[in-house]
Amino acid sequence: MSTSKVKYIGGLRTEAVHSASGNTIITDAPVDNHGKGEAFSPTDLLCTSLASCMLTLMGIAADTQNLRVNEGGKRLTIDGATIEVTKIMAANPRRVGAIDLIIRMPRNDYTAKEMQILENAAKTCPVALSIHPSIKLTLEFFYPSQG
Repeated sequence: MSTSKVKYIGGLRTEAVHSASGNTIITDAPVDNHGKGEAFSPTDLLCTSLASCMLTLMGIAADTQNLRVNEGGKRLTIDGATIEVTKIMAANPRRVGAIDLIIRMPRNDYTAKEMQILENAAKTCPVALSIHPSIKLTLEFFYPSQG
């Protein structure tokens, strides 16, 4: 079974349909490349996919790596974690040149070991490992204190 089916719908837009779920994504060319910028561009999706993959793998690590359980018996989660994504384009040829990611974790008083596990999960997600090495990735992790 295919992963998706993508159709050019005109006006520099595409419609992608996820084969398994039927969910739809519309893309639009960015303003700096003849489009209207009214939806994610394909390169926006590349960068956004990286962030989604990182958070997913961090969630899997939090669920499966036997991270601590708090006094109430609740396992450590990353619920509420966010990643701010900045795409930086390069020219000649036009391509994604860099992706800056600011990862903000929820308050959980993470131990050094937990931070290492979560950060390794993010850095080794399948999308990160698929990105060409010429694309500069910058990751910043922020862990708020409980105070």
